[in-house]
Amino acid sequence: MKRVLIADDSPSCVLVAQRFLEEAGYRVEVVTDGQAAVERVQNGGIDLVIMDVVMPVMNGFQATRAIAKNPDTAHVPVVIVSSKEEDTDRVWGLRQGARSYLAKPIEKKSFLERIAEFLPERVA
Repeated sequence: MKRVLIADDSPSCVLVAQRFLEEAGYRVEVVTDGQAAVERVQNGGIDLVIMDVVMPVMNGFQATRAIAKNPDTAHVPVVIVSSKEEDTDRVWGLRQGARSYLAKPIEKKSFLERIAEFLPERVA
């Protein structure tokens, strides 16, 4: 079963994304700041990260860069999911190493299709 890490400090956003992912058969873990996301990915076993941008301790852009630029974690795709939906935010997120950038609120079908692009194996 593929393991997805949600890094978001909004309980309501986490609830929605977690429900969509679990219903699709993914195993989900949650952290509430960017630094915790980086540390969790470094510990191994994470197949994909859903990353918010505005979080305490370390923002999502910084955390994405830390994951993408580390040779030990660069293979883990990061999908930024944020309410920051300006073109400049999207471009900056992709430059930091995100593989994709989605605007909140998420819609179940398109969200899961995007995740499946990076985790193509069928889940349980």
